[in-house]
Amino acid sequence: MRLDKALARALGPALSRSRLRGLIEAGQVRPLTQEGAAPVTDPAFRAGGGTRWRITVPPVRESVLVPEDIPLEIVHEDDALIVIDKPAGMVVHPAPGAATGTLVHALLHHCGDSLSGVGGVARPGIVHRLDKDTSGLIVVAKTDAAHRALAAQFADRTAGRRYLALLHGVPERGDPRLAGLPGVAFEPGGVIRIAADIGRHPKDRQRMAVLRGGGRPAVTRMKVEERFGAAAALVRCKLDTGRTHQIRVHAAHVGHPVIGDPVYGRRRFPGTLGDAARTAAETFPRQALHAAELAFRHPASGAMMTFHAPLPADMARLLAVLRAGRDATSPNEG
Repeated sequence: MRLDKALARALGPALSRSRLRGLIEAGQVRPLTQEGAAPVTDPAFRAGGGTRWRITVPPVRESVLVPEDIPLEIVHEDDALIVIDKPAGMVVHPAPGAATGTLVHALLHHCGDSLSGVGGVARPGIVHRLDKDTSGLIVVAKTDAAHRALAAQFADRTAGRRYLALLHGVPERGDPRLAGLPGVAFEPGGVIRIAADIGRHPKDRQRMAVLRGGGRPAVTRMKVEERFGAAAALVRCKLDTGRTHQIRVHAAHVGHPVIGDPVYGRRRFPGTLGDAARTAAETFPRQALHAAELAFRHPASGAMMTFHAPLPADMARLLAVLRAGRDATSPNEG
């Protein structure tokens, strides 16, 4: 059995599996089979029966967050929740290297103490997350009841999330890389279904990777909305699961990384669309990924709510340059 799963089962409610996973990755779990045994840092380590383990839980440090007057793009707000169009560059909640200037700090200033406490001191109201350099829609709970109801919808996949991304190349049925990849299927309407487990990279714990064993199930549905020759594509992605960096990892896995992605992408861009398009793509300062649509049932009324966020200015400019390059080189292509 996986070590994190085995320990969670043995400890019951004392420590959650996600908390145990974090302790393992931090080197706080070691076997007691021999003196001085090294800690195990892979949550997917296969733990055999009869082994005794020592878990070191660091003392909880009290955290006091100071509200900050940071402007927010509020899409919707009521007594139960608030929907924000998050800009690229903003971290959602405090973390190492991001002690101030986060969405949480801005929400504390805007909402005062009317945020759910379910997420803990550092993550009040936070139901789901977006990467720092991913722009777009995020819902935040104001009450504990709203938090639990929204979290349940994300867990059972009834909350809808759709993203727009600009990718290197064009993922499609005729792509030779896609044809032989396990977990890739083609669905009606030009949809590409990518079902590939995601977990921590075995050699770089700061990155995620598609794993053949030990990862968590991850499913992304991808559809090409617009082509720019063979150089790039605007795609719409629907998440069936919500793993860390999921779209970015799956896009790179199928050979079409997100333009501007500093971790999973590449800076090389073909010159088929002209110098302006090539320069714009190669110098784009972040992953070209935007959470464009968010849908869920209101936790109080039960009404279905759907929100849309237009492309931010930087992605809109890149899209315009790609279109201009395509139209200049292939006037009949769209």
